[in-house]
Amino acid sequence: MVAPAVPELTEEILHESIDARTEVLAALRELGPPDLVQLIKQAPRNPGKQIGVYHHVTGVDASSSASLAAYINTLTYKENHQSSSKIVEGVYCCYNAFSRLDMRVHVTIPGSVDSYCIDERGEKRVASDELWLETYLCSVLRAYSYADDGSGDTIRKIMGVRRFNPVTNTETEHRFLQAAEQLFFRGWQLGSDSVVQVPNNVSNHLTTGLLKYFHTTGRFASGINLFEKLRTKNVEVSSLLAKVLFMGNEEVQAVRVLHESVKQSPMDYVMLDTQAEFLMKKALNPNQEELKQDRLRMALGCADRSTVAAPSEFGTWARLAEVYVAMEDWENALTTLNSCPMFTYQDKDAPIMPDPKEIYLPTLPETRLDEIDSEPESKYSEQVHPSLLSLRAAQYKGTFKHAYSILTEMTAKIGWDQLLKIRSNVFVMEEEYRSEKQPPAGQQGDSSKRSASTDVLRGSPGPPINGDEHTDDEKSTNGDSTAATLVAENGDRGSTADQAVEKPSHTVTPEEAKSGNEDSEATEEQLSRFNNKRLCERWLDSLFMVLYEDLRIYTIWRTEMAQYRAQQMQYKKSAEEWEILGSLADRLHHQAEAVEAYRACLSIRFSPKALTGILAEFEREKQTRETVASVIRLVTWQYRWYSEFSPELLYTIRTLIEDEGALKVRSIIQATSLPQNVLELTHHYAALCAAFRSSGTEG
Repeated sequence: MVAPAVPELTEEILHESIDARTEVLAALRELGPPDLVQLIKQAPRNPGKQIGVYHHVTGVDASSSASLAAYINTLTYKENHQSSSKIVEGVYCCYNAFSRLDMRVHVTIPGSVDSYCIDERGEKRVASDELWLETYLCSVLRAYSYADDGSGDTIRKIMGVRRFNPVTNTETEHRFLQAAEQLFFRGWQLGSDSVVQVPNNVSNHLTTGLLKYFHTTGRFASGINLFEKLRTKNVEVSSLLAKVLFMGNEEVQAVRVLHESVKQSPMDYVMLDTQAEFLMKKALNPNQEELKQDRLRMALGCADRSTVAAPSEFGTWARLAEVYVAMEDWENALTTLNSCPMFTYQDKDAPIMPDPKEIYLPTLPETRLDEIDSEPESKYSEQVHPSLLSLRAAQYKGTFKHAYSILTEMTAKIGWDQLLKIRSNVFVMEEEYRSEKQPPAGQQGDSSKRSASTDVLRGSPGPPINGDEHTDDEKSTNGDSTAATLVAENGDRGSTADQAVEKPSHTVTPEEAKSGNEDSEATEEQLSRFNNKRLCERWLDSLFMVLYEDLRIYTIWRTEMAQYRAQQMQYKKSAEEWEILGSLADRLHHQAEAVEAYRACLSIRFSPKALTGILAEFEREKQTRETVASVIRLVTWQYRWYSEFSPELLYTIRTLIEDEGALKVRSIIQATSLPQNVLELTHHYAALCAAFRSSGTEG
């Protein structure tokens, strides 16, 4: 199979990329950045003049110094744009997150291979076999962690990263799982996903990587064997075994495993959460509506108990809130959401490099496709309205993104007005709190009569935001002017839509309540009024404001679209604006409108994000030909930007083959009217499924 092209970033000062990597070693927290490859080139006629170039890479076999040296040797055979110069030296840097060392292999061409490691203080150490085993496992996990999901978001974060598939057949799988088994109970040292507060034996980057591998490749039997062996050493592993059994549709066996294990460890929160997740999935099965309430009650018991077992974990509280949403118990859902422990999002370790002197991003002839190649040129000339760029929900990650998703799901089911009513029933509202605090006087009679619900509904003007870190943003984005000028040429069309979504008034935060209690003593009557209400956390109050802004922009867009259609006029937006509107509709759980926006974006120019959004719809509706056509374009775009491996795209191909059979999928790929070199890239993904003997590849 053809390998992706080799990007080159030229150093201003020789070896500055290696020095920059050494400097940040002490600051790395998790799996570490992608591997760094630095090459020294020199012109044959001028041996004194040397140039340093570098790129990053994931998925290269890091099991020994010889395998990394072999990668550098493959680069010497590749044609490059500076054919007059040749590679005389190379350094491969690969981070070992277990021992917190940077493993390095220095290759002199022609000549020797020297391997060593650098610690956090920048001192050299000897590289042992045990360290290479740890490095190999970290390398495979990084390949999955830094892989793109097809949308291109991860690819755009770090420039010039070659991405390879670290496990391409059953032999390499055996080596990967053997390493995972040996180091399994040290996995917590690697850290965990941003929604897990405290990494443990079953919630860490190693277990996340293993589960993602089994989900992507469908190698469930290998996963069951691995976790069965590990379960004999620690009963906690039962939750992982059950998850793989559920993936492989072995539900009866999975329930049996969980039942036996919970008896041994009744307060294991991951097991309880796995049970709750399974019961929710069964409850929401549309074919068994009559069993829904019973299963949700059982899920509620498991989710409730898991919050007792792990009160400081976000995931347990989020699951409980999701169960309440499924039960349509909105007040408890909102109260539970307010109880979620939130923590700052910790992004993946990324390379911090000095600005390169030159950037060379070559294109392989095999990845040439007109509609994809036109994307970069047209993208930078597009104009985007400021109101669309200032939507804060698009930046949410980790716990805040998950909590926002639960809030938007509630809004999609019951509507914004109803959500505000429930909010004012559950939380102490600011107007209500102020009117209760003030002594009754003639001039204040009106304000004291206003109830929380009437204050929130029908858009009564609210006082300034309390403790909201985004107050300055609110002033700029929540005014009528933004609504009226969503599209400059539309005049004041937006103002009517703006009135359709009310701006929520603010709740009282715990901080304000504490400070308020110092000023005046609360009477018994006041306390009883607030007795059944909660204080809304500042972050949740902020989430409501962000949701209001999302809904407002969405409503303006849909209103304007309807008005233009009624007048049979064309509604114009730039491709990037359509892309933003598509992701906005996606966030608000309006799938049909999201697909409509993504299609409008693709009609102007190619966008991997828009095509990924439409691909999800094709998969839901089992539209095989459209799914294949989308995957071919996404795979080609990935190769164009040096990635031969996307777990999500491999999963899509695998499930297609499972449903339709390999022969049919290969035939559909071949029947597409695209160049053969482009089709071969997708055939490579299908060949991977055959190598793993996935279901459906026999045909």
